[in-house]
Amino acid sequence: MLKKWGVLIVLIAIISAGCSKYQKLLKSSDMDLKYEAAIKYYDAEKYEKAMALFEELIPLFRGTDRAEKVYYCYAYCNFQLNLLYSSSYHFKKFSTTYPLSEHAEETLFMYAYSNYLLSPSPTLDASDTRSGINALQLFINTYPKHKLVDSSNVLMDKLRAKLEIKSYLDSKQYFKIFKFKAAIISINNTLLDFPETEYREELTFLILKSNFLLAENSIKKKKLQRINDTIDAYYTFVDSFKESKYLKEAQTIFTKTSEMRNNIKIKNS
Repeated sequence: MLKKWGVLIVLIAIISAGCSKYQKLLKSSDMDLKYEAAIKYYDAEKYEKAMALFEELIPLFRGTDRAEKVYYCYAYCNFQLNLLYSSSYHFKKFSTTYPLSEHAEETLFMYAYSNYLLSPSPTLDASDTRSGINALQLFINTYPKHKLVDSSNVLMDKLRAKLEIKSYLDSKQYFKIFKFKAAIISINNTLLDFPETEYREELTFLILKSNFLLAENSIKKKKLQRINDTIDAYYTFVDSFKESKYLKEAQTIFTKTSEMRNNIKIKNS
């Protein structure tokens, strides 16, 4: 037991000495010493310690031959610590500040990749997903022959797939909460933005169903127009999906809609 306590005390002493050494380094006015230590910490993947030193050195080394490396390492420290908003900003700033650097292409890609990693689940706000697409497109447009263009296109496809799912879920949500006009607009936008979507059949059916429910619950002045819209939506659906699993329900909707239109004609005759 005493031996274990002895080992623990030694470990605590070593850690304390290390912390004390680092604190002294932070307080030091020797910039060369700080630079060398920052590089050592960085190479040893001790990014938190390295970043604190690089952050202090950036303004002090501006305009010197060390400025580029300091800022490059600082951007990567942010990335390695998962500070992705910050890494995105600093990678892009590096690529514009040092456009002739050997790292300019790499850092512009890392700017885009940081934005890609910031993209959340399709159920959440899509702003970061769109930012990721724009950033990747910027990289592709800037360096169209770069070896990472194919990888960038793959990443863009993944982000577009997220936007597709979000658009699909948002459209369905409007339908679920009985906002049928909004559902129709949203679905049409989804089909326009993602013409090859795997949800096309379901969404086209929901346009039909939304039109029907609008017609069924319309005031007299708008009823006939919405009935006609429903019938148009029915023909669009059955022409596109002749073997659909929704076909039986679509035919039921068509029958009910036709009856509503006939009743209006009888009343107006």
